[in-house]
Parts: sequence; C-alpha cells; structure tokens
Amino acid sequence: MKKEFTEEEKHVMHEGGTERPFTGRYWNMNETGTYACKSCGQVLFDSHTKLDSSQGPIGLQGWPAFSQAIPGTVTFKEDTSMGMHRTEVLCSKCGVHLGHVFDNVEEKGTQHYCVNSCSLSFESQSQKNTEL
Repeated sequence: MKKEFTEEEKHVMHEGGTERPFTGRYWNMNETGTYACKSCGQVLFDSHTKLDSSQGPIGLQGWPAFSQAIPGTVTFKEDTSMGMHRTEVLCSKCGVHLGHVFDNVEEKGTQHYCVNSCSLSFESQSQKNTEL
C-alpha cells in the first residue's frame, strides 16, 4: 500500500524543502521514545539524544534537534543551495530529505542535527511497552 503524504511532507522529503520553524509537531516534544523516517519507518534518532530546540544557536531553533543519529541510519550530502554551504541529512534506507547537520558551536566536537518534524514519526516508550 502506497503512503499518502501532505503537500508539505512531499515538498520537504522529496524536494529538500524546510518546514517553518516552531510549526512542526516534534520541535518541543520531550517524551521518551524513538523518531523514525516517516517515509520508510527506519528508526533514526533516540529521544535521549534530543536537544532543546528552543535554546540552540540562532537559526537552528524551532525544529527537532538531535546530537546524533543512530549509527548507519542516515547519509550525508553536500548542499550549496540558497547561497549556503550545508550538509544535508538523508534517510539511509529510502533517501528522503530529513534536514541538515551542523557543527555545534556551543560544544566543540559535537553536532547538531536539525530535522523537519514532517519527515519523522514518533513512537513513545510507553507505546513500545504496551506492545510487548
């Protein structure tokens, strides 16, 4: 069965777009669980690596942010669109656009994954526990 996506989800995941800051479902979520690719379901991020998206560097606030992805779940691609030099983050399983990764200027040697909410789905730890 083919998944149906909203126009915004299509624009973000398949055209490399960006949702407006502070509008996505997960930018300020603090629940324990995992974040998966909305397109293929591959688990990408654990909530234990989620950063406070209201506090980060200016320009990176308002989107779900993580300090790391689950190893092997994302790939990277140089992005020079809009006159900027950035590193695009893609799902390693299906290749959809998730967001961008930046060096964390506040903590040298760490990274800041800035991800679009509409590229993600979330499964809470309590949901997982009830399924067992």
